[in-house]
This record gives sequence, structure tokens and C-alpha cells, in this order.
Amino acid sequence: MTEPGYDHDLPEHVERVLTGFLREAAEPILDVEPGVGAGVAALTDFVLGGGKRLRPTFAWWGWRGAGGDPAGPLADGVLRAVASLELIQACALIHDDLMDSSDSRRGFPTVHVAFARRHAEQGWLGSPANFGLAAAVLIGDLALAWADDMFADAGLPAARLAAARPAWRAMRTEVLAGQYLDVRTQAIGDASVEAALRIDRLKTAAYTVQRPLHLGAALAGADEKLIDTLLEFGGDLGVAFQLRDDLLGVFGDPSVTGKPAGDDLREGKRTLLVALGLRHANDQGRTAEAELIAGAIGDAGLTESTVDAVREALTSVGAVDAVERRIDELTGSALAALERAELAEPAATRLTELTAKSTQRNY
Repeated sequence: MTEPGYDHDLPEHVERVLTGFLREAAEPILDVEPGVGAGVAALTDFVLGGGKRLRPTFAWWGWRGAGGDPAGPLADGVLRAVASLELIQACALIHDDLMDSSDSRRGFPTVHVAFARRHAEQGWLGSPANFGLAAAVLIGDLALAWADDMFADAGLPAARLAAARPAWRAMRTEVLAGQYLDVRTQAIGDASVEAALRIDRLKTAAYTVQRPLHLGAALAGADEKLIDTLLEFGGDLGVAFQLRDDLLGVFGDPSVTGKPAGDDLREGKRTLLVALGLRHANDQGRTAEAELIAGAIGDAGLTESTVDAVREALTSVGAVDAVERRIDELTGSALAALERAELAEPAATRLTELTAKSTQRNY
């Protein structure tokens, strides 16, 4: 049986709406100043060049679970509203890559690297690196501005948009606050378990799962009780999602993840995996392993052989198993909250499937 409306092939529908919006949004500025074409093209390529479309998907199923009708008159507007989350994601990733000095994303040069190369190849004046930095900041800012435009102009009744505004505002603030907390934690060298979990809750869980669900449910007119239950579900699932990401950042296959193995270590990420590795090594009196893990954090020149040694150390002290157990526990508590939410079908089933996909993935 074919699913109604946009329930079927939702990511493809999101892609189509984004393609149309990006074309429409670019036309006025390109008519006035074609010189910004490279920046607009880079943003368009970035948004349409991959990604799991998780945030629009969670938002859509939050809407459907709260009673949204995929064949009703609001479906087109809701699709456009939830698709706008991908532009916030683009802003966050472009800026995150810059702050982390990442060279690649999805198997391609990151935006700041690509524009630095463009500067060098053209023989322009000044520093290529500074030009790449400036371009990435501005392109990310453009993505955030266009996200607001796309959401506001989704074609939904003012009352529906107003109901979803608290989720929209909270999401933008929380992802930026979480990113700052991440940067600050790296700067002060806080490798504690508590710091890692605070970042996971604010930077990933709230922004990836909680607020998209909140936004979608609010667009459907959900009451406070349902929204609170969805926030509980999304919080635990979002942290589990990030913990899987942490494992992939050290143990993942670069040909699948699109990022070099060990990049999280080189970038100085204070993940729960690293925090538990240090705690377990110290508790077990394994000084060599503790020094190896600590020395790898933030080492931009980390070799593949050292990454292999860190992997072995994290595994042998029990950090990997501990993270896997935490993922299982959070997944269980998330599913329990989802059951209490008593969402309309097929949303409950689809969110259960998304829970498995988010926590058991290899990419």
C-alpha cells in the first residue's frame, strides 16, 4: 500500500523543496551582483550534496504523530517548514568544519578549504587561509538567514507558525550555545564525562532530535504534555545518536563516513568515548594507555599508526563497551518515552525505525 502524501520518500521531497527554494532565493542577489555566484553555488552544492535529512524527518513525523494530515491543505507548507532545518544544519556544519580545521566533509574539501584553494589558484592578494575563513563564515551566515526566510514564508497560517516559533528560537540558540560550549571545553581541556554529556545534550540532542520533533508537533497543535514526552524521547535518542557518532569518529570507515578516521582526536573533541577512556585507564592504573589517549587529543599530526594504538587502548580499558552500553540504555529509555507518547500511526512506527537507524548506523 502506498503511503499518503509526503510520507513516502520524504527525503526526496525535502530535496525537491530545497532545490526550488535555493534557486528562488539566489535569483535576486545574482541579478544584482553576479560576483557572489561562487558563494551561492557553494552553499547550494553543500545543501544538496548529501546528508541524512534527519532533522526534517524528525520534524515531519512529529507533525504526523500529533495529528498532521499528509493529504491535507497544510502538508505543502509543513514540508517547506521542516525542510528549512537543512539550512540551519548547513550553517552549523560549515562553521563547525572551520572551527575544527577539518579538511573534508562527505569526501569533499570543506568550504573554507575550497575557497582558500580558489584564492591561491587565482593568485589573489592577501592570505588564502583568511579568505577561506571569511568565505565560510559568510556562506554559513547566508544559510542561517535563508533558513529563517524559508521557515517564515512556508505558506502556513500565522497561528501555526507562531506556535512553532518557540521551538525554532530554542533550536537556533541551543545549537550555537552547544557549539560554544564545545569550543570552550576544548580550550580549557575539560575531559570529564560530565562535560561531554552536557555538550551532547545541548549541541546534538536538542538540535538534531528534540527541537525538530517539538517544531513538528507544535505545527500540528500538540499540547504541552505531548511535547514534553517528545522532548524526553528526543533527548535520550539524540545523545545516543551522538555517542554512535563519537565511535564512528574514531573507528569508522572513511570511505563510508566521508571523514578521515581519527579526525575527532586530531580536532581535540572531548567526547564521552575519550572521557571514559581516560577515566577507566586511570582507575585501572594503566598509565601508558592514559598518556596515549591524552596525548592524542588535539594532535593535528596524529598518524594512522597512533590512531590504531588509541583505538586499541580505548577498547582494552573498556571505554568502547561502556559507550555501547550507554547507547543501549539511552535507546531503551527513548523507546519507552515514545511508547508513552501514544503517537498516531504511522508516526510511532517510523520513529521507532528511525531510533534503530540513528543508533546502529555505520555512517
